[in-house]
Amino acid sequence: MERKNTILIVDDGELNRVILKKMFEGNYAVLEASNGREAMEKMEQIHDYLAVVLLDIVMPEMDGLAVLAAMGERGLLKKVPVILITAEESPEVEKRSYDLGAADMIKKPFDPYIVRRRVENMIELYRHKNFLEQMVERQTRALRGQTERLEEQTRMLRRQTERLERFNEMVIDTLSTVVEYRNLESGQHIRRIRRFTGALLNKLASYHGEEYGLAPEIITTITSASAMHDIGKIAIPDSVLCKPGRLTTEEFEIMKGHTVKGCEILDTLSGMEDQVYLHCAKNICRYHHERWDGGGYPDGLKGEAIPISAQVVAIADVYDALTTHRVYKPAFPHERAVEMILGGECGAFSPRILRCFKEVLPEFQNFARTYADERNREGSEAH
Repeated sequence: MERKNTILIVDDGELNRVILKKMFEGNYAVLEASNGREAMEKMEQIHDYLAVVLLDIVMPEMDGLAVLAAMGERGLLKKVPVILITAEESPEVEKRSYDLGAADMIKKPFDPYIVRRRVENMIELYRHKNFLEQMVERQTRALRGQTERLEEQTRMLRRQTERLERFNEMVIDTLSTVVEYRNLESGQHIRRIRRFTGALLNKLASYHGEEYGLAPEIITTITSASAMHDIGKIAIPDSVLCKPGRLTTEEFEIMKGHTVKGCEILDTLSGMEDQVYLHCAKNICRYHHERWDGGGYPDGLKGEAIPISAQVVAIADVYDALTTHRVYKPAFPHERAVEMILGGECGAFSPRILRCFKEVLPEFQNFARTYADERNREGSEAH
């Protein structure tokens, strides 16, 4: 029996079955059923091979409408077209038949040629329909498989990215800590710089966020990258870096070189996953000693030519340097440090950033206390 090459004729009239069978038996395998119940039993066994069902409506045992309903419940109507061949003239019955899933309806008495053409057209239509559905199903399964593989690859990449980010953070923290220890400062300096930077950036974003592109993720990146601002001090000789007194002109030139040296060190991390972070860190490292009026170093940049990340870290670094004990100076009180910054004693800063600085002074003072070095904490408590 060829697949999808079988016609099932369901009619309680033997003569009708004989007439219909003669129309198709040369080209199809034709099966017969004299009532709906017998038809359903046959369909349970051969539904995969059925090309079409020719169904009478009026039958004594399980009529055509009941057969349609049963086929619908079993999902057979999606694959097998049912053509009703009936003498019924009732519009209600006809409407009910189509509602139940009939594909077509042929009225008795019928013309054999018309019946044959309509049946063959319906078989061909369903053959194409089923082929397209199978093709879509195969493609859907293939796409689903590809999607699942892509999702798994995405999860793997996300895990790898997270591991790389953790590794990058570990490298950054380690390098920053090395600088602090070489510079005879505590690791709290990094924590304070990050907090000061974050507070200033959030305030600046509330006024000029769109202009400077200070989206939340950029603020997070700059805040984290601020820890790298003095990484170049690794390359400065101890005799200069740890000198307790004022530096000579020659020594100061060597010290100023930590900005460029820092960029060179960061260039060795060019394989980092987060290139935005690396670019930001290099800007901060090189330009955080530039000043608004062009009086800074190493490049003498002026105004908005200085990256906004470096402008913000510059004030954070100056405030921290003023308010903490260093080998070459005692700590200034908060009020005096603020006065020096606003008065231009530490170089010129952007008026916009100075405005934001004044508005976040309580946060700066709180961070300075919370993350104070041991020496500064003791001095604060003594006061």
